Amino acid sequence: MNYQKLLFGILLFSVLVSNAAAVNLLNPESSGKPQIDDPDPSRFSVCYGNTCHTVEHISLSPQQWEAVREFFLPLAETPEQERSQIANAIAYLEVEVGKQINSLGDRGGNLKGFGSSSNQLDCVDESTNSTSYMRMMEKDGLFQFHRVDKKRQRGFLIIGGWPHSTAAIQETGSGKRWAVDSWFHDNGTKPDIVTMKKWKAGWRPENN
Repeated sequence: MNYQKLLFGILLFSVLVSNAAAVNLLNPESSGKPQIDDPDPSRFSVCYGNTCHTVEHISLSPQQWEAVREFFLPLAETPEQERSQIANAIAYLEVEVGKQINSLGDRGGNLKGFGSSSNQLDCVDESTNSTSYMRMMEKDGLFQFHRVDKKRQRGFLIIGGWPHSTAAIQETGSGKRWAVDSWFHDNGTKPDIVTMKKWKAGWRPENN
């Protein structure tokens, strides 16, 4: 038996299967669940259960959305200050939304939540929800220095590491893109906002 050919065949098969799984993992639309394209605090979609397996349509009260607006006061004077405001607002919304979809116990990453009675979110769930939250903020005129960008991905298992997805924003002045990644932390923790270049290179929080 030619073991080199056998090994090559196994490796090639693994790459094809892994890449196919990665494409499915990073494409929530493949689940066939309805997503609200124009989210509004009175009606928007959130997903959970890994790769947006479950999608629910929920709403926030006027008081809850007013609390989101307050995170942007006083008005930011720099893009950096606004990114901090965005992170705080997303953390708040994770808690308020978590009360409605039973995800308050969501744990960062994909492993810590095994066995939890709370609904868990993977990176596709997190990035999809964070993008919806930020679209509502942008629609309400809360951004001065940024616009919501499309979600970004990195990695395809064997090629380039494990697949990972993040929400993203772009500075309107410089055009610089930033990853808004809430997957590494537990529910209600501020997402990390790092340059897209750094994130694409495999960034992860220290001691994570």
